[in-house]
Amino acid sequence: MRAKLAVLHRKGPTILASGIILGLAFPVLADFASPALPATVFAFVLGTLLRVEPSLIMVQARRPSVGLVFPVIIAFLAPAIAAVAVSLMALPDDLAIAVVLAAAAPPTTTTVAVARMLGLNGAPPLAALLIATIAAPLTVPLVADFFGGPQISALALAQGLVLIIGGAIAAASLLRHFCAEGLVRNGDYIDAAIVLSLLVFSLATMAGVRARIEAEPLFALGVIVLAYASNIGLQCVGALILPGDVGTRLVNGLTLGNKNVGLVWAALGAQVSPTMALYFAACQLPIFTLPRAVQSLFERLQRRGSLRSSAPCKP
Repeated sequence: MRAKLAVLHRKGPTILASGIILGLAFPVLADFASPALPATVFAFVLGTLLRVEPSLIMVQARRPSVGLVFPVIIAFLAPAIAAVAVSLMALPDDLAIAVVLAAAAPPTTTTVAVARMLGLNGAPPLAALLIATIAAPLTVPLVADFFGGPQISALALAQGLVLIIGGAIAAASLLRHFCAEGLVRNGDYIDAAIVLSLLVFSLATMAGVRARIEAEPLFALGVIVLAYASNIGLQCVGALILPGDVGTRLVNGLTLGNKNVGLVWAALGAQVSPTMALYFAACQLPIFTLPRAVQSLFERLQRRGSLRSSAPCKP
């Protein structure tokens, strides 16, 4: 059984990409999974917290580049770059706000999962991810208040983020206190639950997307291109400005580009307009397809002997 779970974890990027494909090919499945979106966001945030080794994270967090510089880049530089870009493109207001808020979101947990799947040291991005996630109820509403205008209630956004993130932190703390040994023994099951929750999440985000594509194909295509451009652009920024070998830079790029848009989406609730929802859904395409491309690139470089793996992140 554990061998099968290991295969499930190793094939994570392919499994995640399949959720997108299934959601677009079978809209009824996406519609069925849609109500579970907030629960899946909570599940993979909780799962990541449960797989964290606190002592390892504390060691990494003491490094200024990980504990301060990277989270600041994630929380403020990324949305600032996005804000400049959308102002130059003169996008509609709600689409521009969606781009900035997506860039302001903390990194998605898939980044750390991909780092571990590739055998890379996932501790630095994991520490930066956790710091950015814990700070998100403060940083994301600040960005929303500055760039969102009257369309977005920063207070409601903060409340939603506190509910999701605070709830996950509280649940993880209780489970660690009462079930510490069980968590260690069943780490493979937690990893599998994370992958499956992300699969359901990626499926749920495709609800209504196919219909929108069929109704407004050119606009929808433009939004998808914008989502890929934003993700790849931020990945390039992360890979260029943060130090490390090739593998580390690839993971740094994924950390900055692959944002937990679902967290912001779930926290915004009814404030999300149809155009914002379309962009947030489009963001899932690069989030769940580019890690597979990065995995393939990394494996190709490894076969050629172009890089060495760093020490893997311990659960």
